[in-house]
Amino acid sequence: MSLLTIRDAATGAELLRSSDAAEIAAALAPINVRFERWPVADLPEGADAETVLAAYRPQLDAFMGDTGAGTADVIKLDSSHPQKDAMRQKFLDEHTHTEDEVRFFHEGSGNFIMHVDGKVYDAHCTQGDLISVPANTQHWFDAGTEPRVTALRIFTDTTGWTPHYTGTDISTRFPAVVD
Repeated sequence: MSLLTIRDAATGAELLRSSDAAEIAAALAPINVRFERWPVADLPEGADAETVLAAYRPQLDAFMGDTGAGTADVIKLDSSHPQKDAMRQKFLDEHTHTEDEVRFFHEGSGNFIMHVDGKVYDAHCTQGDLISVPANTQHWFDAGTEPRVTALRIFTDTTGWTPHYTGTDISTRFPAVVD
């Protein structure tokens, strides 16, 4: 189930908690984060990357035409991945990117946590969720200690995906909310 939790960054006070997709999209719109629900393709569990990309090609083509993005790929991460801990740690600290970070969750889940205007927006994304975090937005990502995610990544320029760390400890003070 998708879930958005908004907290005050100074006090930690919860300002909003919602699992309603329309309410999530409306709450994220003022900070220019795009949130949508897409139909999930009927594929066998663990389908390979090429099959996943092909299944979403019509939605991808429309999205990329609207946003100017030029390429997409699939990332798969589960608890058996030998570098799961290193991959988790890479994105667990607050950082920014020079281009929008766009993900569509075909399987599994993960949290995009954004720090904007004194608030922490924790978007727990699940199967069928598309999220686009704008360039230069302070955020972190957590798929958990036992990750299970297959997601489409959509890029304009893959070099813009390099994380630029802020050096703050905010991600340790606001761990991912999953329920």
